[in-house]
Amino acid sequence: MSTRARPDFSFIRGVMTNGVTMVVVLYVILYAVYSHIEAGALSVSAFSDLVNNTIPLAIAAAGATFVILLGGFDLSVAGVLSLVNVVLATHPLDGAGGALISLLIAVGIGAAVGLCNGILVAYGGLQSIAVTLAMMILTRGLALVVLDAPGGGVSDWISDTLTNNLWGVVPASGLVAIGVALLWALFRRTDTGVALYAVGKDQTAAALSGINVKRTRCIAFVLAGALYGVAGFMLSAQTASGDPNAGAPLMLLVFASVALGGTAFSGGHGSLYGSMIGAATLMLLQKVLFSSGVQSFYIGLFQGLVMVVAVIFVNLITYLARRSHRHA
Repeated sequence: MSTRARPDFSFIRGVMTNGVTMVVVLYVILYAVYSHIEAGALSVSAFSDLVNNTIPLAIAAAGATFVILLGGFDLSVAGVLSLVNVVLATHPLDGAGGALISLLIAVGIGAAVGLCNGILVAYGGLQSIAVTLAMMILTRGLALVVLDAPGGGVSDWISDTLTNNLWGVVPASGLVAIGVALLWALFRRTDTGVALYAVGKDQTAAALSGINVKRTRCIAFVLAGALYGVAGFMLSAQTASGDPNAGAPLMLLVFASVALGGTAFSGGHGSLYGSMIGAATLMLLQKVLFSSGVQSFYIGLFQGLVMVVAVIFVNLITYLARRSHRHA
């Protein structure tokens, strides 16, 4: 007596439990809606504007992903963005050489803040949310010391070059995001990259397998801070001026981007790719809402709802992933 073979839904389960795939599908759908609402949505200028607006958030979300993959939390992102912005706006350096030095300064500021976070959390045994909240307050205070009100000016080379299109088609800022994605692809295959996921999934098991948990945590915070510095550099290129509160509007969106991209706040599941595409999706969704005539003062309500939906979404795909693994 023959038995009827059960249908194989493994491909569908794979898609449903892959946060990156889901957010890419959502992005494509939103862009189709955007192109229908906004007449010039498919033009080079509109696409370039969307990319330029997305890059600071995408890189900041990529940085936060390092810490969240460990099951930690990093609120210092807003302070680092603000501090980098005002430093670059009050100390503009001209030319390509000046831009490189400015970038190194930005990365240095972010990495230094990340190192302080990492030492206190990994070796001091303090809670990440408490340490990074204190560091956010400190860095925002320093930003106010450097520049107590919006003003200053970023180097013309930075603001012009990094917001223009190369060969008239490719947004220069997009190449920075591609560079970050490529570096992640390389890092993911290193021992530290493997250790990052292992510690996030089970800290005790990772330690028993010989992984230096404290060192891994500290490195994650340093890398996160370095990317916050790059994000602050790109934000400064976009705004072309300084603001001691420049990073505040992005903080909530950073964590919403990470969640929407499929990274679990419990740690051990997700990737920088998902976070960056999640950021792109959120910025595109804002464009869709504005093009639809939604008033700008609803933005706070919108951000809160997106954060709630994103957390529910990532919990759902994590549950589906575990269920799929049990039935495999």
